Amino acid sequence: MNLAVRDIRHSLGRFTLTTIGVGMLLMVVMGMGGIYRGLVDDALVVTRGVGADLWVVQHDTRGPFAEVSRLPRSLVDRVATVPGVQEAREFVFHTIQREHRGKPLRMGILGLGWPIDKGQGLPLIAGRPLAQNHFEMIADESLGLAIGEKISLGKETYTVVGITRWLVTSGGDGIACFTSRDAQAIQFDEPGESVRLERQARRGRAGEIDFGRTQPSVLERASSVSGNIAALPGPAISAVIARLAPGADANEVQTLMGGWSDVTTYTQAQQEELLLKGSVDRARRQILLFRVLLTVISAVIMALIIYTLTLDKLHPIALLKLIGAPNRTIVGLILQQSLIMGVLAFGVGYIIGLRLFPMFPRRVLVTNDDLIRVAGIVVVISVFASLLGIWKAMRVAPNEAIG
Repeated sequence: MNLAVRDIRHSLGRFTLTTIGVGMLLMVVMGMGGIYRGLVDDALVVTRGVGADLWVVQHDTRGPFAEVSRLPRSLVDRVATVPGVQEAREFVFHTIQREHRGKPLRMGILGLGWPIDKGQGLPLIAGRPLAQNHFEMIADESLGLAIGEKISLGKETYTVVGITRWLVTSGGDGIACFTSRDAQAIQFDEPGESVRLERQARRGRAGEIDFGRTQPSVLERASSVSGNIAALPGPAISAVIARLAPGADANEVQTLMGGWSDVTTYTQAQQEELLLKGSVDRARRQILLFRVLLTVISAVIMALIIYTLTLDKLHPIALLKLIGAPNRTIVGLILQQSLIMGVLAFGVGYIIGLRLFPMFPRRVLVTNDDLIRVAGIVVVISVFASLLGIWKAMRVAPNEAIG
């Protein structure tokens, strides 16, 4: 006869409610770890998905995910000529918020280096990659767009041809993929009145100099389309991503580009480290702190519960001592109760988490390693939680059974 099981049956209702409560706490502990995993995975999904070995960004900047990086499109050709580089393409990334169906729609805009990159490597769950250079887009399912749906961005209308899953920014916003030209058109779109005022300002500046006053054609050229003025640069890209040839040394290629005064080069690992230490570092540390606090709270609650259950059976414990039961029997009674509660609470937390985690607004990524780690923590908590009850039980005198 197992005394721990018999005692649990004696107070089944309270033990069940207590186990469910502790299980809910453990579910939150699992969820905090899953939120952290999901946060890191979401932050790295773009950097890993584009298949870049090297990132070439604006000089003294941390890349397009940490701050603004602007580079001329001609840099792609310069990077492609470096020995060891097999392929170079442009990278455009920014975030916008527009109104769609009467509601605000916030999304990350990812520009693909057409025609090399058509989105074949994206996690598509429906539809197809891009098939033409303009007016098509691939949207993440979190944006709520459907295949064939049209959305107006800037002055153009784009058709959704593909749907991805878990392609989001570090902030949790869904990502929409376009060709780099379309992504730039969306990024640098301006209202007609703003364009008119800018042209008028250029004409005014040209008219203030002698060359502009003596050459009327200069005034006309200054007030024309920006693309017709050679002195004005075209739309900038965020970065250039390079894929190295088989057998090429990334450090050697990076050293060659290190002599360029207008760019900074990062390897894939360096870019991921900058991203994790930048935009998600504070969130990661905060989630870790909450997870530690919840673990400590779970341990305290379990210790108090085991202690309370021990207080309720002080008379039976004294009676066991009076009839000559060894201390290991009493210790086993309390320790087994604590371990049973911990194991059952872990199962309750896991089952509830399977139901609730998919409903969270951010992805909760619970891995097997995290579950094993939490299970180990539960065993340790159960053992330490039983110590307070064991200490109280060892102080009970056998004659208290008679009194």
